Amino acid sequence: MAFKFESLHVWQKALDLADEIHCLTKAHFPKEELFILTSQIKRAADSVVLNIAEGCTGQTNAVYKNFLSYSLRSGIEVVACLFLAQRRKFIDQDDFKRLCNEYEILTKMITSLRNSINSEPKKVDIS
Repeated sequence: MAFKFESLHVWQKALDLADEIHCLTKAHFPKEELFILTSQIKRAADSVVLNIAEGCTGQTNAVYKNFLSYSLRSGIEVVACLFLAQRRKFIDQDDFKRLCNEYEILTKMITSLRNSINSEPKKVDIS
């Protein structure tokens, strides 16, 4: 693995969930939502992945924690989008519950990682 983030379980889980969101929107969201809710939920899911990666590579611990906070907020945004999708009957109850549960686990993982990082201004190892 060339980059530190690739070995993080939290990043791998976020990547898997972003793929699930992509497939879900492709299969179930109506075409008229393509530039509205479909775009929003996909961008939020991708943002979780991207912020974890960006934050852990060559940043100070404080900056890394900020990127993890951005990632956490994007995960919550995905959940809010899932509520809208369920309410508008784009997804069924099973997909809604499963993905909300998975994002709950993911946000707890992100929070744990963020809380475990010392706030000292030293550089995070990028190896």
